[in-house]
Amino acid sequence: MSSDMRQTPAPLTDDELRSLDAHWRAANYLSVGQIYLMDNPLLTEPLRPEHVKPRLLGHWGTSPGLNMIHTHLDRLIKNRDLNTLCVWGPGHGGPAVLANSWLEGSYSETYPDVTRDAAGMARLFRQFSFPGGVPSHVAPETPGSIHEGGELGYALSHAYGAALDNPDLLVVCVIGDGEAETGPLAAAWHSTAFLDPVGDGAVLPILHLNGYKIVNPSVLARLPEDDLDALLRGYGHDPLHVTGDEPAAVHRALAAALDTAVDRIDTVRRAAREGGVTDRPRWPMIVLRTPKGWTGPAEVDGVPVEGTWRSHQVPLAAVRDDPAHLRQLEAWLRSYRPEELFDEHGVPRADVLACIPAGRRRLGATPYANGGLLLRELPLPPLEKYAVEVDRPGATLHEPTRVVGALLRDVMAATADRRDFRLVGPDETASNRLDAVYAASGKAWQARLLPVDEHLERHGRVMEILSEHTCQGWLEGYLLTGRHGLFSCYEVFVHIVDSMVNQHIKWLRTTRRLTWRAPIASLNYLLTSHVWRQDHNGFSHQDPGFVDHVLNKSPEAVRVYFPPDANTLLAVTDHVLRSRDYVNVIVAGKQPCFDWLSLEDATVHCARGASVWEWAGTENGSREPDVVLACAGDVPTLEVLAAAQLLRRHLPDLSVRVVNVVDIARLMPSGEHPHGMSDFEYDGLFTADKPVIFAYHGYPWLIHRLAYRRTGHRHMHVRGYKEIGTTTTPFDMVVANDLDRYRLVMDVIDRVPGLAVRASVVRQRMEDVRLRHHSWIREHGTDLPEVVDWSWEPTGPSPR
Repeated sequence: MSSDMRQTPAPLTDDELRSLDAHWRAANYLSVGQIYLMDNPLLTEPLRPEHVKPRLLGHWGTSPGLNMIHTHLDRLIKNRDLNTLCVWGPGHGGPAVLANSWLEGSYSETYPDVTRDAAGMARLFRQFSFPGGVPSHVAPETPGSIHEGGELGYALSHAYGAALDNPDLLVVCVIGDGEAETGPLAAAWHSTAFLDPVGDGAVLPILHLNGYKIVNPSVLARLPEDDLDALLRGYGHDPLHVTGDEPAAVHRALAAALDTAVDRIDTVRRAAREGGVTDRPRWPMIVLRTPKGWTGPAEVDGVPVEGTWRSHQVPLAAVRDDPAHLRQLEAWLRSYRPEELFDEHGVPRADVLACIPAGRRRLGATPYANGGLLLRELPLPPLEKYAVEVDRPGATLHEPTRVVGALLRDVMAATADRRDFRLVGPDETASNRLDAVYAASGKAWQARLLPVDEHLERHGRVMEILSEHTCQGWLEGYLLTGRHGLFSCYEVFVHIVDSMVNQHIKWLRTTRRLTWRAPIASLNYLLTSHVWRQDHNGFSHQDPGFVDHVLNKSPEAVRVYFPPDANTLLAVTDHVLRSRDYVNVIVAGKQPCFDWLSLEDATVHCARGASVWEWAGTENGSREPDVVLACAGDVPTLEVLAAAQLLRRHLPDLSVRVVNVVDIARLMPSGEHPHGMSDFEYDGLFTADKPVIFAYHGYPWLIHRLAYRRTGHRHMHVRGYKEIGTTTTPFDMVVANDLDRYRLVMDVIDRVPGLAVRASVVRQRMEDVRLRHHSWIREHGTDLPEVVDWSWEPTGPSPR
């Protein structure tokens, strides 16, 4: 057992040690009981096979270590009256966190039928990993949790996100062996360079090394202590080591390490807050090494279990069928001496509960783990201040994200005192034209500053790190603890967080069914630098598939928007920042884009989600259109309007309807998505039997998937990204993927009955332009003049 302790905290008294050990043994007993028992919770009679669950599920190996940590956090919080949140990285050790929540009473307060007595203990045991019960991982159902136990790799970034702008909060983050090997966790160690000791809370990582993952040894557990120290010091930490397998010694050492760590955190805070110290601090952390499966069976069937990978899940797997296993399980349970821990009614004895803090200080009762309770409405300014003037469609151009950047700047300014809004992104805020926010807040930075640096700020609320995983984790932790934010990212690289957004969506879906969890602010993505405008990055930066990924998830929790211009982006951004319990994905360009709608029309259009742009088509109101040109996305909208203009010029008798879709889920049936349209609405917009040429921002098969049940689906032809890309001109990208205006005109001619013969000359002209385009860009390096200089020619009354 070793530790580097510059201060010497008061050692545990014998009474404290006895009480802490009683609590730890009680938590271990409850953890084993959850994995195995469905009856006879207090072992008031000899254990029989029918007392054991037919399916044994759960993870024992990490649970005793987590129980040790939870026990000592209880002592620390109670003695120092700390405001604390714990993020449990080895969340598959769900039995431990549930056991401690039950012991402290927060579980029974949340679920009154699981009382803190023998009957409640039986329910606690039976429901664990049981049909109709609770998951085996730490999950949304677990009081005090903000982190799903299946999310290996994200605990540390979640912890830092929770600490941001919570200056009085201590966030303890327990990191397990396997999690410590993941890329997201490795990147999250760099968060010490961003944590402000003045305006933020503190994060205390506890690296719990029990030596093994599921089967294999863990990398960090096999590092010599000096090497591990060097690694952790390089990340900005001052490690305290606690190692052992004798309970009393570990109790004493862990108590001392936690006291020392909190003393050092207090020293760092005082130096920054009272002494004005601006040097990057070295934060304490704890490395705890205890055996995997500690206090469990030493051997099973002649092979070692405790301290090995064999204790990872269920050490005794044949309890119902093997009398020897059943006897060993009973001996294991009785080794904790439950009669000393619980009275005859199953109520925990006073010694067991002596270390538990009161009220909201309990880890299972902290409001920071139910962030919706702390959430305040964002002070969003009126959009008229930022709207671009649109006297007529297509007369002016703006960079949509630059326009919305002014809105975000003022939101950042309006929250300067309350500090509950953050913008995160992987080093792309300026690239994505959102740099107006720097007028209200710089970029968080605690490391060394150089004269050439710009916009770095000790107390900044713009978060940039070139790790999408860390950005995502920070923002999730921030939102789950009751704040607001936006994640700006290049469209292609947001795929890096696919699995993280999966888990967040699952979390939101589950919490919607838990009445005790208050709604939180939505997780909002602004994806720009998108597939169609990669003039210098090329094929590596071209992938619009994140939308497909998100729309596969729970319909009640996901929303996807394709604003076609600056004012629609303003309207959509305002909407998502006000929303709760969603994952909102906005895809919008940063390049100059035509302004199509006034703010008033943009707001109405976004509320509808999809609507006819009467001013863009050539419909005669007395009959249905001959063809529908539909679009979703800024570049597809431009190409559809250019195609509509070509059709009006070359085929003036053709009745063309133009439909723009901003909320892509509107295409789905109303029974499959809350934003979906009824068949009546859909047919009214797209017709039931007329050709629909749909120009879509992403992969074309998504539109077919969303609309395949519609009556007119067989008449729908979708153009989109076909995984053809390179470094080329903007218009060549759409030509290469057959999304260009000339191809769309050809599609109309091919698909409107009788038009192929009548308009063969027009079709040939369109093909000729496409051929000329290929020669032109290879000679001049720029797009055709008629494309570069194109503008919308109004034909009738403009929108309001």
